[in-house]
Amino acid sequence: MSQLAKTFAYDFAALTDRGRVRPQNEDSVAAFPEFGVWAVADGMGGHEAGDVASRIITEELASLGVPISAQDQRARVQERLDRAHQRIMAHSRESGLGGAGSTVAALLLHGGELACIWAGDSRIYLVREGGLTQLTRDHSEVAMMVASGAMTEDQARTAPRRNVITRAIGIGQVATPEVASGVIKDGDRFILCSDGLTEHLEDREIGNFANRSLSAQDTAAALISETLMRGARDNVSVVVVDCTAIPQSDEDGD
Repeated sequence: MSQLAKTFAYDFAALTDRGRVRPQNEDSVAAFPEFGVWAVADGMGGHEAGDVASRIITEELASLGVPISAQDQRARVQERLDRAHQRIMAHSRESGLGGAGSTVAALLLHGGELACIWAGDSRIYLVREGGLTQLTRDHSEVAMMVASGAMTEDQARTAPRRNVITRAIGIGQVATPEVASGVIKDGDRFILCSDGLTEHLEDREIGNFANRSLSAQDTAAALISETLMRGARDNVSVVVVDCTAIPQSDEDGD
């Protein structure tokens, strides 16, 4: 049986916390295993702006329905993000806010295929065979400067404009999420997070937590707990998805 023909079972957790400083939580998390979709959205614009924007994204994803293929799944998610973009823009106009928007990082799993669809600096990591790989690339000013060699990773962590993002849902004329794809392997673990986590934990530390022998729920809780212990200056959201291949009989493979 080919890799793409495999089916997987998922153990997952989706947690979010207001943090130690912010007066409200503008993050939203989504877990729709029946659709094979999980997401983190980090809103911006303050109360009744950022929290509404991120919630609109998760509301739209909730209407996906069961996809018939990986291609269909991606098309449905992108359509929902387009709809969320228009709804957020309309909310900004009607409320006079003028600045509502949200990042999004969505993980799509279908059969043996995976896709990441994202805009902004919320991230998706893959934990495989003890290694941690960032599957997304930040849409931010500092990420562009690091990529060009104008700034180091260490400098980016403390740069004054480190929170300035270059793509978001609800900002600009059209939604412009990026897409990356790959294949799932038995034992893969995915971690989705808002920048409230990566502001306080480096990739090496996230990898250390992810490779402990903990369930998805306990891993997500441990990452948020550690962020809170370090001051949690922003809202923090973590989604963990563990993939286990389902054994197939000879008849199933015929």
